[in-house]
Amino acid sequence: MPFVNVRVTPGITREQKAEVIREITDTLQRVLGKDPSLTHIVIDEVNPDNWGHGGSTVTQLLEQAP
Repeated sequence: MPFVNVRVTPGITREQKAEVIREITDTLQRVLGKDPSLTHIVIDEVNPDNWGHGGSTVTQLLEQAP
């Protein structure tokens, strides 16, 4: 039973989430032969204040972006 956890910052649409779930499920079936009915995908939306990269929060990085 595959379990995949995808973490993103907020802002993606319901349709985009559904497409990500479909694509990951299809990939696991095609590449690993996993049964889609046993595949679980969870998308967590992480507040950008709680996500760091390169010593800064994503919020800070977005504020600095041109």
